Amino acid sequence: MQSSNGRSRGGGGGAESSVDNHESHVPVPAGGPGQVRYDDPWYDALASGWGESGGVGAPVPAVSQAPREEEATAVAAAEVYLEVQRSAAFQEVRSRYRRFVVPAVVVFFVWYLAYVVTATTAPGLMARPVAGAVNVAMLAGLGQFLTTFLFTWAYVRHARLRRDRAALELRWDTQELTRGIRGGVS
Repeated sequence: MQSSNGRSRGGGGGAESSVDNHESHVPVPAGGPGQVRYDDPWYDALASGWGESGGVGAPVPAVSQAPREEEATAVAAAEVYLEVQRSAAFQEVRSRYRRFVVPAVVVFFVWYLAYVVTATTAPGLMARPVAGAVNVAMLAGLGQFLTTFLFTWAYVRHARLRRDRAALELRWDTQELTRGIRGGVS
């Protein structure tokens, strides 16, 4: 394979790179270092089409108990997260978030629509000079940027003062509960 400047890409001396020759790759069961194993979690035989052991009619290997235990642990962890989601502390954090975000979005959206509607319906008003070459439309457009920064500052301040501590405590409690399910391993 060649790059756009005419030089060969890849580090091999052969005519084809390993990328070009991927269809002929067949992984070998683990027998030595550096070889691909079938139980490798990063190896997805169904997606790649590699590693079919005996073709059609080959016996399917038995499923071990480890995946079933992992599934049970995952289900128990999911129950922990659902329990936290139903808790009063989580609902309080979510309601504090909504009490700030919903009115802020409504105010900003109305302010933006007022700017756009005024610019299209009253061009004479927007073209009125304020100081030199600066007109009402320029000030309103710059006001859009200013209100974006003000809303961002207000959101960060609100989150820091009214939500972050409660959310951090919820996260800590959730981690402690899931750590107990997984036997101390997180």
